[in-house]
Amino acid sequence: MQSSAHSPHNGRAQPGSAAAAGPCGRVLVIEDDPEAALFASYTLEKGGRFAVTHTTDPAVALALAAAEPWDLAVTDLDLPVISGTELIAALRVIVPHLPVILLTAHPGHEFPVAPGGRPDGLLVKPVSADRLFAAALALAGQGDRGGRG
Repeated sequence: MQSSAHSPHNGRAQPGSAAAAGPCGRVLVIEDDPEAALFASYTLEKGGRFAVTHTTDPAVALALAAAEPWDLAVTDLDLPVISGTELIAALRVIVPHLPVILLTAHPGHEFPVAPGGRPDGLLVKPVSADRLFAAALALAGQGDRGGRG
């Protein structure tokens, strides 16, 4: 199941708005918890700074990554079917230069990292809106708008 979250401006800057400088890019959020997904989408879209697409399904995320250009992916560690690090490893094959932030609620636990599944950023839940937004801003410009399309 896929849903898209869009800002009221549909990614277009309004005169005099904080988004007047233009959006920072496109973010793919992979999160199965509805509240965490809403939080991430709202945080990244506020002020029209990022255009966010959300999916709960890692397979859908991989298809989107292959089909469209993205500036950043944000994924949860605990996903259905595969882990966030396994998803990152698969993303690295499809779009090698796409920056990825991994969110985890298990800061003190060691978790297995799939080969090639190291994130570019790691944030511990509950993460503040400021930290998530700052990490996204820092990483979104580092990729080469991965994806095909």
